[in-house]
Amino acid sequence: MPEHDPLRPDDGSRWARLSKTAAFWILMVLMFVVALQLVRGPGEAAADFNYTEFKEQLAAGNIHEVTFKGTKLEGELRAPVVRDGKDLIHFDLTLPPDVQIVSELEAKNVIINSEAPQAGWGTFLLGALPWLLFIAFWLWIFRTMQGGGNRAFQFGRSKAKLISPDTPKVTFSDVAGADEAKEELQEIIEFLKDPAKFSRLGGRLPKGVLLVGPPGTGKTLLARAVAGEAGRPFFQMSGSDFVEMFVGVGASRVRDLFEQGKAHAPCIIFVDEIDAVGRHRGAGLGGGHDEREQTLNALLVEMDGFESNEGVILLAATNRPDVLDPALLRPGRFDRQVVVDAPDVRGREGILRVHAKKLPLADDVELGLIARGTPGMSGADLANVCNEAALLAARRGVDKVSMDDFEQAKDKVMLGTERRSLVLTERERRLTAYHEAGHAVLGLKIPGLDPVHKVTIVPRGRALGITASLPEEDRHSYRKEWMEGQLAMLFGGRVAEEMIFGENDVTTGAGNDIERATAMARRMVTQFGMSEVIGLVAIGDSEHEVFLGREITQRRQVSEHTARQVDQELKRILDEAHDRARQVLEQNRELLETIAATLLERETLDRDQIETLERGERLPPMPSPGPIKSIEPGQQARPASAPAKPLTLPGGEGPLPGPAPGFTDTPGEEIDPS
Repeated sequence: MPEHDPLRPDDGSRWARLSKTAAFWILMVLMFVVALQLVRGPGEAAADFNYTEFKEQLAAGNIHEVTFKGTKLEGELRAPVVRDGKDLIHFDLTLPPDVQIVSELEAKNVIINSEAPQAGWGTFLLGALPWLLFIAFWLWIFRTMQGGGNRAFQFGRSKAKLISPDTPKVTFSDVAGADEAKEELQEIIEFLKDPAKFSRLGGRLPKGVLLVGPPGTGKTLLARAVAGEAGRPFFQMSGSDFVEMFVGVGASRVRDLFEQGKAHAPCIIFVDEIDAVGRHRGAGLGGGHDEREQTLNALLVEMDGFESNEGVILLAATNRPDVLDPALLRPGRFDRQVVVDAPDVRGREGILRVHAKKLPLADDVELGLIARGTPGMSGADLANVCNEAALLAARRGVDKVSMDDFEQAKDKVMLGTERRSLVLTERERRLTAYHEAGHAVLGLKIPGLDPVHKVTIVPRGRALGITASLPEEDRHSYRKEWMEGQLAMLFGGRVAEEMIFGENDVTTGAGNDIERATAMARRMVTQFGMSEVIGLVAIGDSEHEVFLGREITQRRQVSEHTARQVDQELKRILDEAHDRARQVLEQNRELLETIAATLLERETLDRDQIETLERGERLPPMPSPGPIKSIEPGQQARPASAPAKPLTLPGGEGPLPGPAPGFTDTPGEEIDPS
């Protein structure tokens, strides 16, 4: 950073002038001393005698007068001596220790003088130099404490950055999918530009706005848009920038931050990830953290304390509002909480259009279809889809991004990257095919479930196979019928293994399915009131993080009898889902065999192909892979599970892949309705 901090208009100017003046005079004194040492004053030249030469001149009676100056002896000769072609009559001598020559001088009638030794400029300089350095050091400390710069002794200074006018601006036109949040923030900007419009009716400027939402929904992007639209000073800082290893530094930085805000009022201060300093006080495993609590206390006082901060708006963002201290969330500090949630279908289309501006799109690209096929995706996910599509097109060496590229990019983002190099045995491929076919049959035959979009036995990510369902519309609540059907579908893979390979030959492939089914059934019983035995009772508290310490300090309000009933109901619901899955698969055994055999042949089936098999029709033959080339020595053979040519996903009509539950053969991420 520059030496002078532009955030402070009167930043240490007096100390700056004082330190510059002191440095100038110290430099002048040093130059004067050095000049006196280097330049000898006017006077007679003197010969340097050693003691032997002095004794010879004394014995010859050539010494006329001497002057003692401690161990130094200066004298005058009766007759000059020649040194370097010059006749010199004066001499200098350093006497050896413990030498007594006064009697000898008296015997030769030498005039004897004596003077006290005087300290030279060098001695004075050595004595004064520590004091000069001490004074210069303290002047530097005062200058550093008052001035800007990222130097030592700056722990208490705020690390906030002022968004300068020449910074590339992000405006609200660059933000899509959060119309309500944009309206709330637009009103804040109007407050800053024309306060009288609102204050004439008694309204006051909001003191704080908290952006709340899942990761990737655009909270920080909205803050950048506010910085570009406001036209007022905008300070940006992260919550982790407050906390240091020294106690009290965070509180000092909070005070300094608001002092800068007051100097530039009206202005906006943006703190990203405020949960780093705003966590609940007095909780956690082992007590609170003094430094973090001091920082939070300082933040509470600055936002709404004894002294008011008129014209300073604190804009903060977090994806963990549940861990924030209640005193921080009350009106008067954060007057508004703006929820930035996952976008709906129109919002997703708008986000895709924003990111697609930078891409050369082919004529077959329909962003509306892509938006319909990506329910639940956040803005960051959609940006990643656009980026992956551009990379796939560049890898193929084409000039434009096609719909095919977007299809493959969505599969890569939602389902994971294909691992065609993973070599599976024929038994593993057959077991995976029947497992995924069991999921697919239940998805087709149980009414009310989301349509099955894709079934594949090509390993993706950590899964050996995936059955992906696609919601036809954004779903915000879930019916009991849908959840019961979803439980049966989760058990479809295990039931298919039991039917084809026997109950004693099942594998661990259904581990993730059982885990997800158990979690869903437990929530049906304990939270959603979908059990007639338990009734409309919430069993246990909602999930709390361990570090908050709430589960440890609170007594559980569940009796042993109720806990036993919950376990019994959980077991009953899961057993019924398992029996329903077996009944449906036994009634559609022929469809199960058909889908499994087709998966072994083609490895991937899309929605149209699955519906064709459901109608009992045959699929068109696969295109010929072309002539087989011989493998040269040193080349790697293609795994038996991979086709000769990667399948091209269709980009036709109908819904596209979405982040619906994916049924994996190895443990994966749990996706539950909420």
